[in-house]
Amino acid sequence: MPVIKSAIKKLRQDKKREKQNDELRSALKKALRVAKKAKSGKSVATAISTVDKAAKHKIIHTNKAARLKSRIAKLLKK
Repeated sequence: MPVIKSAIKKLRQDKKREKQNDELRSALKKALRVAKKAKSGKSVATAISTVDKAAKHKIIHTNKAARLKSRIAKLLKK
């Protein structure tokens, strides 16, 4: 355990951020799964929104987000 006051605060922040990132990552996986299975407009829109949020918070790379969105959009065209 950290002794210095700033290190204690940093540990608190890291735990909080890790929890938020895990939640967003699991929401992303779930949204992609649902969009691939359902192929409806609403599920695709939700998945694209979740992908954008993940890219904004640097959970995934921007180029990966673009690639995922492109693949999801293709599902809707078919």
